[in-house]
Amino acid sequence: MKKKIVSMMTCLAMTAALMAGCGSSPSSSSSGDNDTEKEESGDNANADASGDEAGDTSGDDANNDTSGGDGDTITIGFAQVGHESDWRTASTKSCQDIFSKENGYDLQFVDCDNDPAAQIEAVRGFIQQAVDYIIVDPIVSKGWDTVLTECDDAGIPVIVIDRTIEDSDKYVSWVGSNFKTEGLAAGEWLKAYAKEKGINEINALVIEGSTGASATLGRTEGFKEIADANGWNILDSQTGDFTEAGGQEVMESYIKSYEGKFNVVICQNDNEAFGAMTAMKNAGVEYGVGKDVILVSFDACSAGLEKVMSGDINADFECNPLAAPDVEKVIKQLQSGEEPLKEVYMTEHWFVNEDILSSITVNGEEQELTVVTQEIIDAQY
Repeated sequence: MKKKIVSMMTCLAMTAALMAGCGSSPSSSSSGDNDTEKEESGDNANADASGDEAGDTSGDDANNDTSGGDGDTITIGFAQVGHESDWRTASTKSCQDIFSKENGYDLQFVDCDNDPAAQIEAVRGFIQQAVDYIIVDPIVSKGWDTVLTECDDAGIPVIVIDRTIEDSDKYVSWVGSNFKTEGLAAGEWLKAYAKEKGINEINALVIEGSTGASATLGRTEGFKEIADANGWNILDSQTGDFTEAGGQEVMESYIKSYEGKFNVVICQNDNEAFGAMTAMKNAGVEYGVGKDVILVSFDACSAGLEKVMSGDINADFECNPLAAPDVEKVIKQLQSGEEPLKEVYMTEHWFVNEDILSSITVNGEEQELTVVTQEIIDAQY
């Protein structure tokens, strides 16, 4: 690999710029987020594989020498969304673990604190540092073509993870989840669950993720498609910004506006669900298995699955945060002169509390439902 020579003054200047635009490390706050098509999403789900399958994708050569032929360390710039959730923390840790000094990498990490402008500047900073590769989890899906063209002109391959980019194809690979499929799965589960429980009318409130995020767009579109097809009433749909505080604030407003009128709450990540639970508990609204309100979540972090096992959350639809092993595979392919896939989909599972449905049909394909156990929680991120 060719050596990149950067002056000390440039490095110091860029370090100062990055620190000013974004945070330098993720916090330990609690949980997550994630429209492209996916051939399979929840199939082959099983208790033993939950949470482990993605983590094993680094393969037997995870610790092999990844440096170029001349022994150079591979330098990677990673512009992360922020630190708003357990999901985000797990995503960051996955990259930090895989792209470590011991594995032959120099990871330049920037926490962009959900600021799209700061994220663009972080990428430009990586270009000036002449890193070998750039990883981006885009805060929003549009506004990327100019800076990705700059990366392309500089000869720096970009790998996109988790959320998608809509207005540019100047990246080598995207690694992540099919968010629409996640939304479809939630809708198909609710349809089958309501039929099994004899529930004839669905009046749902939706707490969306961050506005403009592809995870929000996909989950919203997928669930609404099933809702419309079945004549369900979506009373309201507002953003909780993928945070616990946001979920609680929106749910408190919903309770005032729709008191006694709703029987389903859809939260687009676990943190929002935790906030919604607090709001409903404070207002005396009974939610969860066997209660007045069915609560559905996304991400399936370990804390979320604990709430599924306890019956507070009826169902949780996984969004796998452990992209780094698959990203490393892409980098190794590029290192060896191979052309990686443009889209790499990660394995995900659908988790439930009750053993009354074994599977659902999503996009014409039967997909297994996994009843949460302590073993599954211990294996999850």
